[in-house]
Amino acid sequence: MNVRTLLILLLSVILVAACDSEKTLKTYGLSGQTMGTAFNITLVTPPADTDLKKLHTAIFEELEHIENVASTYRSDSEVSAFNTNPSTDWITVNPEFCDMVSSALAVSATTNGAFDITVGPLVNLWGFGPSEQAHELPTDDEISVARNKVGYQMLRTDCDQNALRKISAEVYVDLSGWAKGYAVDKITALLDAEQIENYLVEIGGELRARGHNNKASKFTIAIEKPLQNNDMQHTIIHVSDVAVATSGDYRNFYERDGQRYSHTIDPRTGRPVTHDLTGVTVVSASTAYADAMATALLVLGPDEGPALAEQLGLASYFMVRTDQGIEEISTSQFAQLRQ
Repeated sequence: MNVRTLLILLLSVILVAACDSEKTLKTYGLSGQTMGTAFNITLVTPPADTDLKKLHTAIFEELEHIENVASTYRSDSEVSAFNTNPSTDWITVNPEFCDMVSSALAVSATTNGAFDITVGPLVNLWGFGPSEQAHELPTDDEISVARNKVGYQMLRTDCDQNALRKISAEVYVDLSGWAKGYAVDKITALLDAEQIENYLVEIGGELRARGHNNKASKFTIAIEKPLQNNDMQHTIIHVSDVAVATSGDYRNFYERDGQRYSHTIDPRTGRPVTHDLTGVTVVSASTAYADAMATALLVLGPDEGPALAEQLGLASYFMVRTDQGIEEISTSQFAQLRQ
């Protein structure tokens, strides 16, 4: 996602060291900046020999490595090198980069292109990219030209050979809808390797929990109401050993002549979505997958989105704008998390 759409109410977790008591376990917080956003990590009763300073350094190094692979804001990153390479032959790439692209393309196929890591030219055209916001709406011709540069089918992967190929030299890969979730998964793998069994890792609203909180219960996560400049909770879930990602259209948009234009672009039409689905939360084993699927389900809308989530057996929660307020739709798997 491009916006932080989860309000993480750590109702039973604190982000600094806490004193032991009969009811509260000791917790430690690690935090910092990455990928244009913040990361927050809560460790609950880590092993006594855990070197927190060394661990913090290792986390920063891992995040820096991921940015060097996947950041389009870094001209010397792996993805930037691939994007600026005009060749349509097979290009040898970092194995990790190849795996990221291959996994993201699998989500594209599953969602019929609702999630597409080549959508960047359209995002930029509508004024939601790194450059300044568009002062005028794009014309049909401009949209058509940009759409010709977009399509996950124009990427090929051969990760046995660590190689990628563009069918068109203008294909532009943007992993922003995958990388933060991927980074969460990598950090949790690092914590697992350190034998830390209870933690919550969050980067820019994407999170993953393992074990229990400082009350020896599941972690409590609140999903905010889909309103601009709002931090009020809408619903609460209780999770452990899963990832949670949310995508919404209510933080990043602009209006022209009374019409609202969301940053959520449908790669299949080349235009911002116009339906009333305003927020989607996905719970899964993989944060990267949850991140991408939340985006895809938001693009698909209030009918196709829930139908696909139910078909895939995906724990998902949908918030739809109506004249009476917010209508909630959830899959049967998600309902269990609210108990």
